[in-house]
Amino acid sequence: MTKEERYQASAEELLRLVGGKENIISAAHCATRLRLVLKDESKADVDKILKVDLVKGQFANGGQFQIIIGSGTVNEVYKRFIETGGIAEATKSEVKQAAVQKMNPLQRLVKTLSDVFVPLIPALVASVCHASDKG
Repeated sequence: MTKEERYQASAEELLRLVGGKENIISAAHCATRLRLVLKDESKADVDKILKVDLVKGQFANGGQFQIIIGSGTVNEVYKRFIETGGIAEATKSEVKQAAVQKMNPLQRLVKTLSDVFVPLIPALVASVCHASDKG
């Protein structure tokens, strides 16, 4: 099987195993992962996804269903994945936004709070350390 055939076969199989085009809200990729927002993550067959040729792992985080494929390969699988499924191409930020919209109100609140306070942690730690050095 050629590389192109492996990319196509993996893309078709992944599309089927995540529940088909109708289960996909948004799709993008980063350097190593296929990033999906699914309508219903329970429709994704994780055990079979992990056995797909070219797949190195999978996890769900922050409303995103991510499939680890690897650098230099993910973009080829993604291209065939969206072509096969007739799925609109999305950016990582559009996928993140779709994932946030899928969260329940409590999850959105926690995400908002973490988005506000996590960047402040280094400054707080530095100021506490600086104050303790003076004391």
